[in-house]
Amino acid sequence: MKALPVLCCGPATEPLDPDARETLAARFRALSDPTRVAIVNRLASVDECCVCDLNAAFELSQPTISHHLKVLRDAGLVESSRRGTWAYYRLVPDAVRELRNTLGG
Repeated sequence: MKALPVLCCGPATEPLDPDARETLAARFRALSDPTRVAIVNRLASVDECCVCDLNAAFELSQPTISHHLKVLRDAGLVESSRRGTWAYYRLVPDAVRELRNTLGG
């Protein structure tokens, strides 16, 4: 584990601007639900995933999965594209990277 500096009398990093704080807070709020964390975890292991696979992976109704995906999409964590009748979801790499950087990873 990497040793972190000890702070005394001032921050080691620049404070986040208000827009960045709001964006990050919205993304963390989107991840406050265990199902959404599980969806993000599943999407992290593939380039993209058909919504039909997500529906099959969870013991939830299709409208509930769609709601969770909408929350993640509104937070900018996932994006989707349509192919015929199916939607394919993938993580937004920059959004995930920003979360990771915020946590010092």
